[in-house]
Amino acid sequence: GQDGGQDTSFRWQCVDQPIGKLLFRRYLEGAPEFAAAGALWAEIEAFEQCEDAEREALAGRVRSRFFTPGGSEHCGFLSAAATAAPTG
Repeated sequence: GQDGGQDTSFRWQCVDQPIGKLLFRRYLEGAPEFAAAGALWAEIEAFEQCEDAEREALAGRVRSRFFTPGGSEHCGFLSAAATAAPTG
């Protein structure tokens, strides 16, 4: 959203701005209830930067670790649509 000409959206403050991103990631990592979300964010960024040949294996590890109930850092707050395996 816009606030007096300033972009106050989450994306701008916590993703696009390096200091905002760093501070938000530190907040997630420092709060036990949000640590899995911070780890998931880091894995998604790693996925976006990895070689194409590595993507399938990394995606499988992310699914089992964060999206599967009982996974080591299951992110139960995500919707079923967000955690569904890709089709096609």
